[in-house]
Amino acid sequence: MKVLFVVTAYPRFEGDIITPWMGETIDRLRRAGTEVEVLAPSYEGGGATTMGGVRVHRFRYAPAALETLTHDMPAVDRIRKNPAFSLLLPAYVAAGSAAAARIAREGNFDVVHAFWPIPHGLFAIAAKRASGAALVSTFFSAELNWNGALRQAFAPVIRRIVEASDAVTVISSYTGERLRDYVPGVPSVTIPFGAAALSRTIAADDVPRDPRDPFELLFIGRLVRRKGVDILLRAIAALKDDDRLRLRIVGGGPERDALIAEARRLDLGDKVVFEGVVDAARVSNLLETCHALVLPAIVTETGETEGLGVVLIEAMGYGKPVIATSAGGIVDIVTDDDTGLLVPPGDAAALAGAINKAMNEPELMARIARRGTAFAERAFGWDAIVSALRSVYETAVNNRTGKKQGH
Repeated sequence: MKVLFVVTAYPRFEGDIITPWMGETIDRLRRAGTEVEVLAPSYEGGGATTMGGVRVHRFRYAPAALETLTHDMPAVDRIRKNPAFSLLLPAYVAAGSAAAARIAREGNFDVVHAFWPIPHGLFAIAAKRASGAALVSTFFSAELNWNGALRQAFAPVIRRIVEASDAVTVISSYTGERLRDYVPGVPSVTIPFGAAALSRTIAADDVPRDPRDPFELLFIGRLVRRKGVDILLRAIAALKDDDRLRLRIVGGGPERDALIAEARRLDLGDKVVFEGVVDAARVSNLLETCHALVLPAIVTETGETEGLGVVLIEAMGYGKPVIATSAGGIVDIVTDDDTGLLVPPGDAAALAGAINKAMNEPELMARIARRGTAFAERAFGWDAIVSALRSVYETAVNNRTGKKQGH
């Protein structure tokens, strides 16, 4: 089986930390006997490369200095920050579609797999037409939560991509529900991409923490509205007189400066540490040494939320208990008082209560950590993901063959 991944971003150089789960997915598929190549946009003129033995095709869509629509941040965030980047979209779609068609025609692929189908599903449709390969589309939910004019504009495109697909996957039950808002009754397979942390599983501590000891809470993620970090800061403010508590915030993004200002306004002092963007080794160290990970996701005014909550799976793989909100696909991972602590999104008081509970009930948190790790390994381990993905590819090829014979 030979598959072309069509993606919005892929490591530009050895050590580039973007989409690490994508590289792990490809590596695992290759070990299982599936050959994979990648089509991604160029970044500042960067051309075709080989990364970790994987052939990576890059398409050019603008002068090198302008080819920054992707990679550093999601294209939607880039355009919101600077609407002038929207002028690059026609060239991006045209160049990506042409490249996908040419590469698929020349590469003898069995499957073209489009990640983030807006707009990459259009590339994959062009590839399918040019080569006859089967088309698999994977939805992550952000593209399904648009409202107003964006929703009206892209709803027909989403339906077109789904109708052209020979198989559809979603990253959570929540994403599947949102997709059926656009295409009622569409069948989809849930495959929670991004479980790279479960390449190894660290058992939860057998000895519970002493409740009098310091308690380090960790947040890892892009600092964007849907992550709810402003709610988290308000929760920490409600507990700031507790000398045990410290919060570390890892990540960068458009909300970083505003969040630092909010922490200052709340007089959190050294109670909150903004680590910024750090390398993989530092992330691993922080996960090993924290006492719990928190993901306070919300549903934004525009409907954005967490499609899954991959960082929760990562923390579970490190044997850590998690505290999260019942937003989006998080409920596929966290069951309250079982695999984690779960509170309503946007409720700072409830979040503060959960954090306080985690500090004061270490035996409960140790049990939760053990159950969370076992659940994550069972539900989100790489063996399960790769097996499901290979099955989807076989189904897509069979569906494609059946459609051809039907004609």
